[in-house]
Amino acid sequence: MKLASFRRADGSTGFGRVEGEHVIDLAAGPDAPPSLRAALAAGRIDGDGPTLALAEVTLLPVIPDPGKIICIGLNYEAHRQETGRAVAGHPAVFVRWADSLVAHGAPLLCPQVSGEFDYEGELAVIIGTAGHRIAAADAMAHVAGFACFNDGSVRDWQRHNSQFTPGKNFPGTGGFGPWMVTPDEMGPLGPQRVQTRLNGALVQDQPVSDMIWPVPEIIAYVSAFTTLRPGDVIATGTPGGVGSRRDPPLWLKPGDNVDVSIDGIGTLRNPVAAG
Repeated sequence: MKLASFRRADGSTGFGRVEGEHVIDLAAGPDAPPSLRAALAAGRIDGDGPTLALAEVTLLPVIPDPGKIICIGLNYEAHRQETGRAVAGHPAVFVRWADSLVAHGAPLLCPQVSGEFDYEGELAVIIGTAGHRIAAADAMAHVAGFACFNDGSVRDWQRHNSQFTPGKNFPGTGGFGPWMVTPDEMGPLGPQRVQTRLNGALVQDQPVSDMIWPVPEIIAYVSAFTTLRPGDVIATGTPGGVGSRRDPPLWLKPGDNVDVSIDGIGTLRNPVAAG
């Protein structure tokens, strides 16, 4: 099942089940959950409703209002090596805010204060069932689905100090979409490739199985220090090949187009514009 959040032609928002070139509006009824996050919390992602053409709605970030966006850094060995970072005993963790994200098709915004805007294609995990101190063996039962994520990074601001937060939270610098795919449709994690293309050229390409910290271990670690709740998002890290580590560096600029594709999900596509 594919589930997307969207804005209708009249400006109201909802969510629904994507079927080909249409979406079944699951937020249309008087008693329907108003958002995908609310539907996950209520366990009500099945159902029926009016059929809308995808072309008639504007997609929103998969979860427009997540309670938490937790990001994992340095989670592919190729990326760790290209950064020169030491091997660590625990995942690197930082956070993003919801207003830093845009939907499939919306422009990523180059900040005016920096010329070092970089791409990071990633697999995002959406939590469906709350949990605290979740065992790795039980972690996948807490997952509602998966989506493509672009953890766009403003590198000079990321390097201002030891904390990544400033470089990860400029408005409109991250992409999240186009929809969430449920685990039964995604299948076992491992062979799916995380690929990023810049203006059609492949710049990142690694399987999910190359993660240093697999998804169950990430969920176990994160849930040890915070309660995960329905609609929370975990971005699981980027493969090697980021623009900042190329010679010369490959920075995003207005007029570029960035695609993040993951097998079983689809492609998150964003143009790049001046912020």
